[in-house]
Amino acid sequence: MFDVGLAELAVIALVAVIVFGPDKVPDLARQAGRFLRQLKRYADSTRDDLRRELGPEFADLELTDLDPRQAIRKHILEAMEDDESEPPPPGLRPLAEGELPPYDVEAT
Repeated sequence: MFDVGLAELAVIALVAVIVFGPDKVPDLARQAGRFLRQLKRYADSTRDDLRRELGPEFADLELTDLDPRQAIRKHILEAMEDDESEPPPPGLRPLAEGELPPYDVEAT
């Protein structure tokens, strides 16, 4: 989610110890943990409220479904799967290996 590796975490911890001192860092970590738990609780509550208000057809709603990028990606993947399951239109065939597509001199 945040793409933070071990080296970045070590640098953040070192800076926190230098800035806040070794006595306050555990308290700050506890406060950060409480804040993240509360934030998750709020997000879960919001998702449950949306599911309840929208009705049973949205029972599998996730908050990531509301992200436009995720929605577009989902619909594109569904369309691609539908295209693969349908046979090609008559007269169209896949190109053989090494075969060049048709070229119309007058069209270009």
